[in-house]
Amino acid sequence: MGAARTITRTERTAAGLRALAAKSEDGAQVRRLLALALVMEGRSRTEAAEQNGMDRQTLRDWVHRYNSDGTDGLKSRRSPGRAPMLSEEQKTELRQLVVKGPDAATDKVVRWRCLDLQEELARRFNVKVHESTVGKWLRRLGLTRLQPRPFHPKKHAEAQETFKKTSAA
Repeated sequence: MGAARTITRTERTAAGLRALAAKSEDGAQVRRLLALALVMEGRSRTEAAEQNGMDRQTLRDWVHRYNSDGTDGLKSRRSPGRAPMLSEEQKTELRQLVVKGPDAATDKVVRWRCLDLQEELARRFNVKVHESTVGKWLRRLGLTRLQPRPFHPKKHAEAQETFKKTSAA
């Protein structure tokens, strides 16, 4: 068994660590700070670890982290999570595609549905997602489901105006 790792940082005392623990909102960081405060007061590593609900080896790891990074090293770290499926450029292109609307001749649709966009994303970006995910992405891009009423490409505006004037109101 190796020698116990000593706390080399001296800018805070045990009382200073306890005061910082009282202000912290991260529960795990509070436990780590209190365990280190017990060690600084001269308690054994085993006792300090048991009182704070951790193993002695875990406390040793936190001593290493405290020595290298200070109290910020004792904060809980969040994992970065899964990488996004679309880059920012692809998201911008998706938004422009939806705002512009489909071309009836090439896209074979009159308006974009999530199902249509799902197929378009697979074709353009080689990204296969569920259609509800497409809807979530559209909401995050600030787009709503409200669409203007589609119009017939061969409509005659003059005939409509004439009909409005001559029809019985």
